[in-house]
Amino acid sequence: MRAPSVSPAGARGIARWIPGSRTLATYRISWLRSDVVAGLVLTAFLVPVGMGYAEASGLPAISGLYATMVPLVAYAVFGPSRILVLGPDSSLAPIIAVTILPLAEGDPARAVALAGLLAVFVGAILVLAGVVRLGYLTDLLSLPIRYGYLNGIALTVIVSQLPKVFGFSVDADGLVPEAAAFVRGLLDGETVPPALAIGASSVVVVVAGRRWLLSFPWVLAAVVLGIAAVVAFDLADEVAVVGVLPEGLPSFEVPTVDVDDLGPLTAAALSIALVAFADTSVLSRTFAARLGDDVDPNQEMVALGLANMSAGLFQGFPISSSASRTPVAESAGARTQVTGLVGAIAIALLLVLAPGLVRNLPQATLGAIVIVAATSLVEVRGVHRLWHTRRTEFWLSLVCFLGVAVLGVIAGIFLAIGLALGQFIQRAWRPHDAVLGRVAGLKGYHDVTRHPEGLQVPGLVLYRWDAPLFFANAARFRERVLRVVRRAEPPARWIVVAAEPITDVDATAARALADLLDDLGARGVRFAFAEVKDPVWDGLRVYGLAERIGDAYRFPTLGTAVRGYVEETGTAWVDPNPD
Repeated sequence: MRAPSVSPAGARGIARWIPGSRTLATYRISWLRSDVVAGLVLTAFLVPVGMGYAEASGLPAISGLYATMVPLVAYAVFGPSRILVLGPDSSLAPIIAVTILPLAEGDPARAVALAGLLAVFVGAILVLAGVVRLGYLTDLLSLPIRYGYLNGIALTVIVSQLPKVFGFSVDADGLVPEAAAFVRGLLDGETVPPALAIGASSVVVVVAGRRWLLSFPWVLAAVVLGIAAVVAFDLADEVAVVGVLPEGLPSFEVPTVDVDDLGPLTAAALSIALVAFADTSVLSRTFAARLGDDVDPNQEMVALGLANMSAGLFQGFPISSSASRTPVAESAGARTQVTGLVGAIAIALLLVLAPGLVRNLPQATLGAIVIVAATSLVEVRGVHRLWHTRRTEFWLSLVCFLGVAVLGVIAGIFLAIGLALGQFIQRAWRPHDAVLGRVAGLKGYHDVTRHPEGLQVPGLVLYRWDAPLFFANAARFRERVLRVVRRAEPPARWIVVAAEPITDVDATAARALADLLDDLGARGVRFAFAEVKDPVWDGLRVYGLAERIGDAYRFPTLGTAVRGYVEETGTAWVDPNPD
């Protein structure tokens, strides 16, 4: 009996919503070594970071490992990005802690259940947003915003890892507080020389090694050498190390809480979903561009949601993408999400078989490797190009950089998006417009301010408005049209609006256009459109304006409009560029 076949359309549908199937179908065996090595390197970072963010969220350390393992598997199946790494995140930890700790009232088991249900709620919100196709919101993340975000994140990550390299820790959150605490630590003599030696050596191994032999896994070599240094020189009591892991694997469990807890959890879930998606969208687009891939933002939402739901159902807590671990995976040579699967399997094996295997891994080595990887996020050439090509977008990128670095990821991104939308509205509010004329030797009609030699048909004003007509610019459009009509010499008999750039007319603009027709009628001036799009004309028909203008005064081109004017008015006109 033959197995049921899948049609090409069905296969495309499966691959769209389960990208892991496409990865499996197109996987090259030559990638396996890189993915395995990157997965093992990644494991060294996932373990301490996961435990640390769990404790910062008010949860047992092992919850962080569960919130790392399970989402990696879920994202490998449903995630569209080839190398994005998901897991516990520093930007989410404060929100999780402030939500669940008051509700848990000191009960660890209750805290785990609350965090799990919070992750399920976050996942459900993200899945719903992806299904209804809200991924278009990522279009607000323009290139200058992405540059600013990446530079701000890179600086924040680097500063956060410097204390580890110097052998001490700081109790601070955010770029400025962390930088100040780091400087205070240096001035107070908290540097641990062996840790600094290990951290600096790790940087040298990775950076110099890649210049010598790019194909060798130097990041893994730095991890192994760091462990060897701690063991050989008996430094476990002198430098900070990862330590022995907790034991045990997660089990499927639907978290249950009191009905009174649902309101606070839902409110927090909305905030976390927003933070997680904004963060993930920028990283996903950035790494997709580097790999030459296209990422569906709706699928990204769904995958992030399913990863959160899976974390919540296996004693985890809300997760997001990682701006520190994803560059490490890329730096270690990751090719596909097999890297994440290797990391998840490695953590599971460590928990069951060898919880003490990485106990001597120095935190200084981890900090050094993260710093080297974070430098790959820095975007200098693009920002420099903006300075030379579009200064306003350079300043927008700088604002986003400072916002992310000083105010935090979400505040920085939304500040930059607000400024970008403000710039757009300003440009649309006061768009470029022009009176057009015929220039000898040039096809078409051109702005007479740029071509003063341009000839205008007596009594005819050809006018171009380079924006949609909407509430913010409707009054200005009316004023500008009346202004060019008043200044026409000889007096205007017709005005033809070159409407190709006009992609929409809203209700406010329709009212302004109706008033304009009244004003022009009182002056005895005919109004006409050229090159107006069918959907726009259909909208004008709904407003009752198409009938007022008349189909006879809707011209397909400016040339036909000129001919129509000449024929109707009998105006003498010699075209300098006869067809």
